[in-house]
Amino acid sequence: MKIKWFGQSCFMITSENGTKVLTDPFKKMLGYKLPEIEANIVSTSHEHGDHNNINAVKSSFVHINELGEFSEGGIEIKGMETFHDKFSGSKRGKNTVYNFKIDEINICHCGDLGHILSSNQIEEIGNVDILLLPVGGLATINAFDAAQVIKQLNPTIVIPMHYRTKALGLIGYIFGTVDKFISASGLKAKEYEELELNKANIEDYSGIVVLKYD
Repeated sequence: MKIKWFGQSCFMITSENGTKVLTDPFKKMLGYKLPEIEANIVSTSHEHGDHNNINAVKSSFVHINELGEFSEGGIEIKGMETFHDKFSGSKRGKNTVYNFKIDEINICHCGDLGHILSSNQIEEIGNVDILLLPVGGLATINAFDAAQVIKQLNPTIVIPMHYRTKALGLIGYIFGTVDKFISASGLKAKEYEELELNKANIEDYSGIVVLKYD
């Protein structure tokens, strides 16, 4: 399996057999730019422009943007309701957390999660091997809440997203840094251009994996 980060909350997860899952593609409203991109499955966690630009995908695909359980291309997907804020969605609306079971690895993409999880949500999400987690604050949980969510879900690997990078330019200063999150988590961190792993060697990458933005 390969995991590549395109910025913000957008990842390409490519299974061993080549099935491509794209999460939360964005419009050109930030400093990030999406390349010409193709995918088999596209998930969107909510209807904000930095998460729902499915028109960026230049292939036919299955769009997953609802709650419930789905099965596509040998990949099991589960969408669970959370909120974009700490006030049950009254300020920024609802947010869908997606679990993907790919090559026997459970990947949880948190979208724009805005709060620490409830006990029911923890139970619904279940076992997590790789957690794709917003950490930059403002519109999502911040570094300290993100560290709490790690304790709630106990993943093997955490990949931070939705934080300040140089690519964002001045707008990036509204978000916290990944270093602040790493410090708050107390976990060791490694940096990669792209993460490539399988069920057998996943423990070798345990802790925080920071993916570089190209």
